[in-house]
Amino acid sequence: MGHSAARAERHDGRDVVEEHRYVIIGAGPAGLQLSYYLQQAGGDYVTLERAAAPAGFFRRFPRHRRLISLNKVHSTSTDPEIRLRWDWNSLLHEPADLPFAKYSSEYYPHADDMVRYLTDFQRYHQLAVRFDTPVRQVRRDGDGFLLTTPQGTLRARCVIVATGWGRPNVPDIRGIEHATGYEDMATDPAHYAGQRVLIIGKGNSAFETASSILGHAAMVHLASPRPLRLAWNTKHPGDVRGHHGAVLDSYQFKTLHSVLDCVIDEIRPVGNRYEVHLTYTHADGETAVMEYESVLRCTGFAMDTSLFAPDCAPAMVPSGRMPVTTPDWQSRTVDGLYFAGTIAQDRDFKRASSAFVDGFRYNLRALTALLRERYEDVPLRHDVVDGDPDTLTSVVLDRVNWSSALWTQFEFLSDALVVDPDGRVRHYVDLPEDHLRDRFRDHPHYYTFGLRWGRDEYGDVFAIERHPQPDRAAESAFIHPVVRRYRGDTLVEELHLLEDLLAEWRRPDRHVAPLRDWFARELPRSR
Repeated sequence: MGHSAARAERHDGRDVVEEHRYVIIGAGPAGLQLSYYLQQAGGDYVTLERAAAPAGFFRRFPRHRRLISLNKVHSTSTDPEIRLRWDWNSLLHEPADLPFAKYSSEYYPHADDMVRYLTDFQRYHQLAVRFDTPVRQVRRDGDGFLLTTPQGTLRARCVIVATGWGRPNVPDIRGIEHATGYEDMATDPAHYAGQRVLIIGKGNSAFETASSILGHAAMVHLASPRPLRLAWNTKHPGDVRGHHGAVLDSYQFKTLHSVLDCVIDEIRPVGNRYEVHLTYTHADGETAVMEYESVLRCTGFAMDTSLFAPDCAPAMVPSGRMPVTTPDWQSRTVDGLYFAGTIAQDRDFKRASSAFVDGFRYNLRALTALLRERYEDVPLRHDVVDGDPDTLTSVVLDRVNWSSALWTQFEFLSDALVVDPDGRVRHYVDLPEDHLRDRFRDHPHYYTFGLRWGRDEYGDVFAIERHPQPDRAAESAFIHPVVRRYRGDTLVEELHLLEDLLAEWRRPDRHVAPLRDWFARELPRSR
């Protein structure tokens, strides 16, 4: 196996236990998925995990133990690739003989099922994971890195951080230390019986908590400055999901359970309760002082950056929760330092699914190819096809009707069709669109294609007026194919194809003819 290629050496007078081309930090789902891909490619890698077993995050979170990732076991399709569109939990591997569906048939699985699955995945594939090996520090060493662990020091040409969320995200509120964090709060609903409870936050952890205690607490308020984001409006699975509807029903049905848009100015303990001073966001500056017996902080998580020495500390997004990455998931400020999994979502934050297993499993397949291109001189794989309208129409429709990557990572991963001077076309698959634009920024004629949602604002997402004419396909509200033509980094033309209830884009009048005619108009312009 490629992962056995370590060698011992001395470095600056110190013993270096071993050297690898790639060192992955973390053995959660992202670290295991990347380990699998590098191992299949014969890569020289090792994965370091501080815990004694994989899936440390899922052993503790979510606190109420139900995942929000869907597990749609039954489908009308028998094609494993298409079935992956609705399997949000399986890691990618071939043959796909260890699907998550073997571990649970529940639509919202239990977190313990994910722990069992990831543990078995690591064992089944004999991935080179070193447990009980926390990384104490990552520091620069020439064109690579030194990683300090209790068992010794490793040298890596490339480091991929797949640690997931490492610390709570604590908002800057006076008295926030009096709130009990999501990571520490009691999960027995009876603990809150008869209490007035303030939950700081309006994401899924906040609604998960509110749903659990709704029938026990006397009053539940969820509070944050901005309005809640419903997943059925945003199309983002990390926003508030429909199965928390009982909380919203209670708000509308005058039970005194409420969802508040407000700034929390101060949390002040007074005896056995808390006075919370707040300023409403949409009420002409109105202020209030509310009393609660419990204040819970459900404001998400952030990446722990304490393991980075100053010489390789990555730049972070303004909130400080995750690193800023380039189109190949590399740190924008530290060459050779890459990120994988949920912490590598800054470029499609609140858009596609890079925060979740079903999204980043495809990102990591692409990252493996990009790493091998850079560090092993393995050319990025592509097919070559004829550059005529009929061929390109077939390529596009075959891919959008089949690929689970384009389906799941809508508006982020795309295919590219690069028209060369001889009229032949290079076809690249499943890469970030920003990476494709960067890679072909000097090329005069290429296309990207993938799937996109309609992004208009709708008063009622369940009562949208549809216009099923091909020339109005850009008004489609549901997921649908979009093809873009670029000249360098300039978007020249864009074609939308009509949405379809069953996500089958093959109708001659609605999909085939419009796409073929569009290519017929666009292709001659390159000659």
